[in-house]
Amino acid sequence: MSPELLTIGMFGGLIVAIMMGVSLSFAVGGIAVIFALILNGPQGLYSVVSSTFGNMWSILLSAIPLFIAIGIALGRSKIADDLYRAFYLWSGKVNGGLLIGTSGFAAVLSAMTGNCSASTITTGLVGIPAMKRHGYNDRFVLGTIGASGTLGILIPPSITLIIIGMMTGLSVGKLFFGGLIAGLFILAAFIAYVAIKANLYPELAPSAEVSAPFREKVRALKSVLLPLLIVLSVLVSIFMGIATPTEAAAVGVAAVLFSVWLRGELTFTFIKEVSHDTASVTGMVVWIIFGAGAFVSIYSSGGGIAFMLELLRSSDLSPWALIILMQIAALIMGMFLDPVGIILLTLPIFFPIVVELGFDPIWFCVIFQLNLCIGYITPPFGYNLFYLKSLSPQTPISQIYIAVMPFLGIMLATGAFLMAVPSILISLTAMMN
Repeated sequence: MSPELLTIGMFGGLIVAIMMGVSLSFAVGGIAVIFALILNGPQGLYSVVSSTFGNMWSILLSAIPLFIAIGIALGRSKIADDLYRAFYLWSGKVNGGLLIGTSGFAAVLSAMTGNCSASTITTGLVGIPAMKRHGYNDRFVLGTIGASGTLGILIPPSITLIIIGMMTGLSVGKLFFGGLIAGLFILAAFIAYVAIKANLYPELAPSAEVSAPFREKVRALKSVLLPLLIVLSVLVSIFMGIATPTEAAAVGVAAVLFSVWLRGELTFTFIKEVSHDTASVTGMVVWIIFGAGAFVSIYSSGGGIAFMLELLRSSDLSPWALIILMQIAALIMGMFLDPVGIILLTLPIFFPIVVELGFDPIWFCVIFQLNLCIGYITPPFGYNLFYLKSLSPQTPISQIYIAVMPFLGIMLATGAFLMAVPSILISLTAMMN
C-alpha cells in the first residue's frame, strides 16, 4: 500500500470512527489493528504488541496515575472550598475582586489537579453561586471561569506535558517550567483584563460591601497552607532536579493523604472513591497512549511518517510558516480531540521537523501545549464551552461563545507574543541547566 493511500485510509478511518462516537482510545487502537492486518496479515499484530509493551515499560508512565491521584484527592476533599473562601476574603473591596480571586483560584486548582475539566467544573461549582449573590454579570463570570479553567493542562504538574516528555525525550522539568511561565503570563493577562473592565463597568462586577477583618483573612489561609506547600514542594523538587517526576509524584500523594488526614477527612469511603476515580481516569489516559502508540507504529512501518516528513520538507513554505502551520493544526484539533491523542498522533511527525529546522524544542512544545489550551475555549466545539453549559444550563450556548471571546483573544495574543519572542521561554527554561 502506498504511503498516500495509507495516510488517507488511517486518518480518514479515524475521523469516521470519532464522528460515529467511538472512544478515541478504541478508535486509534482499532484502526491500528485493522491496518496491521491489511499490511502484513496476522504477523503485523506483533508491531501492535511491541509498541504497547514499549510504552508500558516507560518509567514516566508511572507518574501519570500518581499525579491524577493527587488531583482527585484534593478535589474530593473540602480543600477547594476553603481555598476559594481564602481568595474571596482576600479580594477585599475591589471591583471585580471575586473574579480576580476566581482566576487565581482556578490557576492554583490547575496546579493541584492538572486537569481542565476538574479545574473548570470545580471553580464553577464553588464560584458561580457566590458571585451571583454579589450581583456579578453572568457572562463575565462564565467567560472568566471557562478561560481560567483551560490552564489545567498548561500549569504543572500537567499530565500532557509528561506525555510530551515521553514522546520526545525532552526534560519534563524544563517542560513544566516552560508551562508555568506561559501559564503565569496568561493568568496575569486575565487578571489585568478583569481589573480594567470591572473598573470601567463596575455594575458588571461590584465590590464587596464590607471588607473582612484581617484576622479572619489570616485564619482562612491556615486551612489551605499545607496543600499549597505540597504542590510547591512537588514542583520545586522537580525544577531543582532533587527528584524525578515519578518520585516527586509519589511523595506528593503521601503528603496529600497526610493533609487530608489532618483535616479529619481521610475515611475508607474517601480512599475507595479516590482509588476508583484514579483508576478510571488513568485507564482512559493509558488506553489512549497504547492505542495511539500502536497507530503511530503501524503508520510509521508503512512509510507514512517518512512520507509526511518529506511532504513538509519539500513544501515551499518558510521554516516559520511551517512552525505556524503546525501550531494552527494543534489549535484546530484541540477543539475536537483529547490533548493526549493529539500529542501522540502529531508530535512524531512534527517534532523531527522542528529539530531539523533548528528551533528550540522546549519552546515549540510549550507553545503547542498552549494552543491545545486555546482549543478548549474555541467555538463551536471547545470542551470547556460544554462544561460551562452544564454549569449554567439556562444560558444559551451562543452567549457562552460571546462570553469567552475576549479571553480567547487574550490567549491568542499571549501565545503569539511568546512565539514571536522565543527568547523569553528559551532563556528562562535554560536556567534549569
